[in-house]
Amino acid sequence: MGDILAHESELLGLVREYLDFAEFEDTLKTFSKECKIKGKPLCKTVGGSFRDSKSLTIQKDLVAAFDDGDQKVFFSLWEEHIPSSVRDGDSFAQKLEFYLHIHFAIYLLKHSVGRPDKEELDEKISYFKAYLETKGVALSQTTEFLPFYALPFVPNPMVHPSFKELFQDSWTPELKLKLEKFLALVFKASNTPKLLTIYKENGQSNKEMLQQLHQQLVEAERRSMTYLKRYNKIQADYHNLIGVTAELVDSLEATVSGKMITPEYLQSVCVRLFSNQMRQSLAHSVDFTRPGTVSRKLKDVPLLPSLDYEKLKKDLILGSDRLKAFLLQALRWRLTTSHPGEQRETVLQAYISNDLLDCHSHNQRSVLQLLHSKSDVVRQYMARLINAFASLAEGRLYLAQNTKVLRMLEGRLKEEDKDIITRENVLGALQKFSLRRPLQTAMIQDGLIFWLVDALKDPDCLSDYTLEYSVALLMNLCLRSAGKNMCAKVAGLVLKVLSDLLGHENHEIQPYVNGALYSILSVPSIREEARAMGMEDILRCFIKEGNAEMIRQIEFIIKQLNSEELPDGVLESDDDEDEDDEEDHDIMEADLDKDELIQPQLGELSGEKLLATEYLGIMTNTGKTRRKGLASVQWSGDEPLQRPVTPGGHRNGYPV
Repeated sequence: MGDILAHESELLGLVREYLDFAEFEDTLKTFSKECKIKGKPLCKTVGGSFRDSKSLTIQKDLVAAFDDGDQKVFFSLWEEHIPSSVRDGDSFAQKLEFYLHIHFAIYLLKHSVGRPDKEELDEKISYFKAYLETKGVALSQTTEFLPFYALPFVPNPMVHPSFKELFQDSWTPELKLKLEKFLALVFKASNTPKLLTIYKENGQSNKEMLQQLHQQLVEAERRSMTYLKRYNKIQADYHNLIGVTAELVDSLEATVSGKMITPEYLQSVCVRLFSNQMRQSLAHSVDFTRPGTVSRKLKDVPLLPSLDYEKLKKDLILGSDRLKAFLLQALRWRLTTSHPGEQRETVLQAYISNDLLDCHSHNQRSVLQLLHSKSDVVRQYMARLINAFASLAEGRLYLAQNTKVLRMLEGRLKEEDKDIITRENVLGALQKFSLRRPLQTAMIQDGLIFWLVDALKDPDCLSDYTLEYSVALLMNLCLRSAGKNMCAKVAGLVLKVLSDLLGHENHEIQPYVNGALYSILSVPSIREEARAMGMEDILRCFIKEGNAEMIRQIEFIIKQLNSEELPDGVLESDDDEDEDDEEDHDIMEADLDKDELIQPQLGELSGEKLLATEYLGIMTNTGKTRRKGLASVQWSGDEPLQRPVTPGGHRNGYPV
């Protein structure tokens, strides 16, 4: 009872506040009167009118600071009164804040009579620059804002064509109108009575907690069933092995006594060893005249069931976005979680022989078009599946039958500004494409080198995956004479970007940076540009800091930089070389399945269970002899890379 009395005043105050907000005027009068009669104290909560008055004052102060160009006062009020959840989580608020910083940065240029005070202008520009390097980084990948990152470094922005719009008479009033509308919405939302806020928060919290608990329960049940099956199988195998072991010991004793063991007896033991029904036929196929066949058969993995690919493709094109996402996820998991060897090869060959991605289709609506879906999840999961295909040599061969897939991926790479993981997977697929010479040629002709150099100008804004695969792709394209010629057109920029990357904290990129530098420095005009910018001094700085392998590679680069004669055929066309630079290795990265966006609800099917329940087919798995890879050249590690690689293969130490 004591607790109730202690909080009664506050509770009654919350009720009164809500009645006032909802305009229950008669009810509020009766409620207040009855509280007074019964001697119930009413907590003096902040009334609606007072709150409205305070909100209006704050809004006026913010607008006044905007008009006066007083950025310190403005952003002090902004950070104090605009909730951090809105500032950091609302895309409109983030964009508005960016333009507000621009407004204050150029305020003196637009409003000063004569030349603006240099010290005050420098202070405003420095404030804007500090914002770009901290909170403003979040928008650095957005095409709309990219030009404004150069604003602090332009001597006279008023005459620069990129900033023409900022100095038009209409720009500031339009921004002010947006600010006023935004403030009105934010402060209206902040006037919500506390009782309603508590109800919403608790309801949402409970709903999220129930969903989380349900998901955990489904996952726990799934794991429990898996472990139970494994336990039962291990227990059965254990009893079987004990029996077989006892018989083999008896057989050894008999052999010591001079008794012969017949092949028929060994066959019967083998049948018991392969007790699983699916392996009975394998047990009968063991050749006892050849040592080691039993151990090899033990390593065999069962094939996954065939699928109805016509139905699958139909649902991928016509199904709901959620179904499409679950199907793309399940098909990818079939590739990424299958056992390397016959099982994975059978899965991939089934996909290829049934043209799962419609690479050979000329229909307007095809599975490949999912790469341009309006759904972020579908786009991302399609990019992940293509990247999984590209991780396998046969998958790359399938995707490279024509340049349609390449062009779609290049378009997606340049357009995708919402989803980082989609962009990563598109880039990963393109990087693996660059192991194939015809696709290298197409990417160079499409100007992809220029896009990569531009993206790498600010490496700290890129994820580790994006940075590593961008540099590796750039290196692969620079190994071709056509790629070197492209680099020669923007030699200064390419050399600046690569020299900056030499000192980057991500050491995984160093072999690709070194390989790209070594390659392009075979071009005389690029060597001249490099000498002019003092490249040798830059490289020698890294010799002092690098490890032994890095030092040896840089010494090779310096030697290339100072060479006068051209290496044999370095500037000749390399189009007559072998058709392929293909690695003979399949690398399925763990990143392909990271950060899944969708989880099944109660009763929903996903993964292999979805495929096996709804899309079983008849004899769609087709075997195929794996094509023989090209002879590979082992990389010593002392010299910079001079053959195309992909980061996954390079990290695993495969020949390149």
